[in-house]
Amino acid sequence: MPSGTVYLIPTVLHEEALQTVPPYVVEAVKDCSVFFVENEKTARRFLKKVWKEIVIDDYQWFAIHKAEETVKQSFVRLLQEGKHIGIISEAGCPGVADPGQLLIEAAQALNARVKPLVGPSSILLALMASGMNGQCFQFHGYLPIDAQERRKKIKELEADSHKRNCTQLFIETPYRNNQLIKDLVQACRQETKLCIAVDITAPSESIHTKTIRQWQSQLPDIHKRLAIFLLHSA
Repeated sequence: MPSGTVYLIPTVLHEEALQTVPPYVVEAVKDCSVFFVENEKTARRFLKKVWKEIVIDDYQWFAIHKAEETVKQSFVRLLQEGKHIGIISEAGCPGVADPGQLLIEAAQALNARVKPLVGPSSILLALMASGMNGQCFQFHGYLPIDAQERRKKIKELEADSHKRNCTQLFIETPYRNNQLIKDLVQACRQETKLCIAVDITAPSESIHTKTIRQWQSQLPDIHKRLAIFLLHSA
């Protein structure tokens, strides 16, 4: 059995929201000797902010790169050598709509200790603030890019939400946010609820739940802003 521990280290959703990362994250960082990260530059900058005394060059660094086989082999070897490893994604929590899952899967297959650390997740925070059903919910990632397929998918999600009383969550590339909103208000029923959560944890944070009818009267402009969308049809 490998003696190494895998720490799933949360990072900020926005650079100015450092207070959302619990202090005990620093203790986990101190216990690590290796980091597998989505972006080495931003990960280094983040760690320097949470622990100013860190000596960056004392650690081994690997880019996750969607966990290609060579990266996974290095991960497994280091874990079997007893190294304590930290996984850091670009924003939020590793493995939750972020890279890291394949490495975590490998650690579980080795029966290694995997330690998830509490931190900001846009999925959880948006669901908490939406007022929608938190007992049954699904995250779908990105909807189809093709306009016709996207509207078809929206109708399917709405129908499923109505059938199972289930909250549907999804995201979009920031520069396509406004088009997605237009598709939502065109495809959905008037009484279906839509929550638009923008810039979660940032000073500009905005989380509002309204019916499609209410959104139609004034569509928000969230072009190029980080957002997550929640849909619920009673």
